[in-house]
Amino acid sequence: MVQQATSVPQEELAPAIARIYAKQQAFFASGQTRDYAFRKAQLQRLWDAVKAYEPRVMEALYKDFRKPEFETYGTELGTLYAEIRHTMSHLKRWMKPRRVKTPLPFLPSSSWTYRDPLGITLIISPWNYPFLLMMHPLASAMAAGNTMILKPSEIAPHTEQVIVELIREYFDEEYIAVITGDGLEVGKALLENYHFDQVFFTGSVPVGRKIMEMASRHLSPVTLELGGKSPCIIEQDADLRFAAKKVAWGKFVNAGQTCVAPDYLLVHASVKDRFIDELKRVIRNMYGEDPQKSPDYARIISDKRFASLLTYLDNGKVVQGGASDASERYIAPTILEAVKADDPVMTEEIFGPILPVITFTSREEVLEWIGRSPYPLALYVFTSSTKTADGYIEQIRFGGGCVNNTLIHLGNPDLPFGGVGNSGIGQYHGEHGFLAFSRVKSILRTPTWFDVPFWYAPYKGHLKLIRKIFR
Repeated sequence: MVQQATSVPQEELAPAIARIYAKQQAFFASGQTRDYAFRKAQLQRLWDAVKAYEPRVMEALYKDFRKPEFETYGTELGTLYAEIRHTMSHLKRWMKPRRVKTPLPFLPSSSWTYRDPLGITLIISPWNYPFLLMMHPLASAMAAGNTMILKPSEIAPHTEQVIVELIREYFDEEYIAVITGDGLEVGKALLENYHFDQVFFTGSVPVGRKIMEMASRHLSPVTLELGGKSPCIIEQDADLRFAAKKVAWGKFVNAGQTCVAPDYLLVHASVKDRFIDELKRVIRNMYGEDPQKSPDYARIISDKRFASLLTYLDNGKVVQGGASDASERYIAPTILEAVKADDPVMTEEIFGPILPVITFTSREEVLEWIGRSPYPLALYVFTSSTKTADGYIEQIRFGGGCVNNTLIHLGNPDLPFGGVGNSGIGQYHGEHGFLAFSRVKSILRTPTWFDVPFWYAPYKGHLKLIRKIFR
């Protein structure tokens, strides 16, 4: 449905999309979105809207996940405010034409690149961070001067409703519109019938493949922010107490439903027992003896996801946690040992509060384990050795990551975020987000006060000279 968070009959969906698409075509063609003042004013409007809706966003995410307010602010709102502020501060510089070098044979011409808006863009967000992962790319698309059609996740219905109401109150649908409903149904109605100048999708690898396939029919370019099994390496020289805190936070924030959460641990055999003891201690400190009673621990998004996660508890041996309650969609922070390479918990992205632990004795073992699920979205290394960390960074292909930390690389707008291979296509955040929704246009300017005669026929005697010039 359009501009409401309730479903409509199939026969009403197509006319609504057609109306919005035509209105956005006309609005983009008017040129209003190209103006710097317009873009900055709209970003400020987005900031004001989020600020006004902040209590409702908090409430919606609690209803969808039982998410603590601290986590909501830290992982959804605070990060978004920082991104919008950074974008507004740098937008004028990002928009300016940039002069580049001109080869000697083309002088006295000058060469320039322009950042051009793409046009009508489609942003499809996931359920795990349903507010941030809609509004973050939206801010980038606005900064780049586009119009936007948004498809929030119906799996987080309370947050979906807030997004619809916020956009409807603050923006006209000729500029930003929201379409809701079943993801497969709406996605097909959009992508199979319309060309988009950019499709930005955050979600799972299987759905990302379908999005790319549908978008290819109209040659719509895509940015895919996907997932994968992100490893976390604990070397023998790591500060174990420090590492345990960072791992526990990165894994169990939002009950593990984070695309860049540590998916599994690779722990050096010489420190494995001590590290697991530290990890257990940290989990107790964070969530108490019974995490189900903790106000700081979120819940699983849906019954379907809850049921899927429970199947992983049969893999390996539970050494911490393992408790669950279907009535609350609660799964305790859980540590697994003795998992096998072909167990589902090691072949599928977990996306929940279950952490398998694998021991190793050599770098070759680490690389072999990671090679079974290549190109992770994130890589985390805990070590006191810069040489060791750099060795992993150079040898493993991954999207982004941290040394002696987890997750927080996402919060730096000067660092691009995105995957590689199965974990994604394209990058965003900060200027990289601006560029993801822009096209670099090339221009060569030639003055008329001087012209080089050897370009023109007759060419007799010119060949020797042009060879010298191009050398």
